Amino acid sequence: MLDTSSDPLSSVVTLLKPAVSISKMVEAGGQWLVERHDMASPFYCAMVEGQCRLHITGRDPVTLRAGDFVLIPHMQGFTMLSEVPPPQHVPRVPLETGPGRFRLGLSEAAVDVRALVGHCRFDTPASDLLVSLLPDMIHVSGQSRLTGLVPVIHEETRADRPGRGMILERLLEVLLIEALRSGPAAILPPGLLRGLSDPKLGGALQRIHAEAGSALSVSDMARAAGMSRSGFFERFRKQVGRAPMEYATDWRMAVAKTLLRHGGLTNAEIALKVGYGSAGAFGLAFTRHEGIPPGAFANKNSR
Repeated sequence: MLDTSSDPLSSVVTLLKPAVSISKMVEAGGQWLVERHDMASPFYCAMVEGQCRLHITGRDPVTLRAGDFVLIPHMQGFTMLSEVPPPQHVPRVPLETGPGRFRLGLSEAAVDVRALVGHCRFDTPASDLLVSLLPDMIHVSGQSRLTGLVPVIHEETRADRPGRGMILERLLEVLLIEALRSGPAAILPPGLLRGLSDPKLGGALQRIHAEAGSALSVSDMARAAGMSRSGFFERFRKQVGRAPMEYATDWRMAVAKTLLRHGGLTNAEIALKVGYGSAGAFGLAFTRHEGIPPGAFANKNSR
């Protein structure tokens, strides 16, 4: 059963359905470099010891130090390297030294960097839309609750115990929520997190996420926020990055795509769950938004 009744951040992460692809301990020494391109996967890293440089495609480089955590919800490629770049002859392919353990740099160099690195996937047909609501990157320091989750995930991926899949899914959900709410609101780009940090907009976002099947209007949301319609509209667009009803439609379609993929409901039933009065009205809105009718989408994406 799809549950979107929780708060906006939780509902987005739940709908994303995160799952672990790779979890590894990376140890490095001396001068080293590792790079990946065209990965298109969520990435996270918890620095255990030492420091290094991280270059994410399309972003300024950052320095990661012990106690730092970085999350990139959608990463195309990256380069991770020692503070002093290596000469060309230094091996750039990680050497696997054990299950889930990799070594970077010359083998005779003492290990001075340790990091827990993970790649995951979002098992939802609405991942692109949902990721667009989140920051490009979260980089925080000294968040022990957050960095403490990564070793638990790493340990669980190594074990073959009952309930492993469900535990990993829940751990990743907690990791994502903890990371996303740890970033300073003042420097967040327009999006869901910045909107939630605005006391005038939090209630409207809560309503959009919790009441996807209800009648929504900018006037009603503005009235609840104690603002004029025009003032609310402009503030929402500035803080969230899209107009209120555009955001509401995007969220409704994310829910609809998930329901269509799960199957078991008619278009008329889905229409009521996402705020449309009939299967016909829902079909037109879905086709306009996604470029494909609901039935064709379900056939293409059903499990």
